[in-house]
Amino acid sequence: MDDLEPLRREFDAEDGSFLLQLRSDLHWDRQAFSRLEKTMRRVCAQQETEDRLDRWLVEGYWYMADFVPDWTGHPDFPRPEPTEYYEAALERLRDIQNWFVTGRSPYHAWPDL
Repeated sequence: MDDLEPLRREFDAEDGSFLLQLRSDLHWDRQAFSRLEKTMRRVCAQQETEDRLDRWLVEGYWYMADFVPDWTGHPDFPRPEPTEYYEAALERLRDIQNWFVTGRSPYHAWPDL
């Protein structure tokens, strides 16, 4: 399965994407986040041996790890899930970004959120 196109749609905040819901609706869609982070992990695994990374991918991974914590960190951002879930999700984004940049996964098995 080619994960690059779905990931590009997520990074471009197209209809139905986690990022669009987060920015436009101030809604953290847990299922959309799960779909996004799993796609990001699959792409990391596919890119581990690459010597060069496409700029749009680098920008997308950076943006997710930088923007999402900043945007959702506002005191008025709605958080219906337990605080621990959001903390784990933001840590997950940082860990995925680290994997993407270094080519080394910080985990042997990624726990479900």
